[in-house]
Amino acid sequence: MNIGNAAKITGLNAKTIRYYEDIDLIHPDRRHNGYRDYSDGHVNTLSFLKMARGLSFSIEDCRALLGMYQNEKRASKDVKELVSKQITQLDELIVNSQKMKATLQHLSDNCHGDNKPECAILDAFSHKYS
Repeated sequence: MNIGNAAKITGLNAKTIRYYEDIDLIHPDRRHNGYRDYSDGHVNTLSFLKMARGLSFSIEDCRALLGMYQNEKRASKDVKELVSKQITQLDELIVNSQKMKATLQHLSDNCHGDNKPECAILDAFSHKYS
């Protein structure tokens, strides 16, 4: 199938699919005219990558997961270890996001939000806020 059909089936856009090819995550076949030709296996790989990226795995982690998926002699402990690392990173992201939200909430609470030019939010961004 062509890249448009692969994109439609996987929900990825063609640019993303080409990017995955450029960084050697997927290797579509080529027709005699040079056009990419995606098999069901390629579509499965693209769907796998979409899921992994949707869970915020880095490209390199996706490469590792894909390698483990394709290796029938893999140890599931290696997969679990990579997922556990991702969970830790997401926990850190959540904590940092909560801190950012609290800071923004504090700034918003201290902004009068009126028609005057004084703004506690902008002052804080420029270190004028105390």
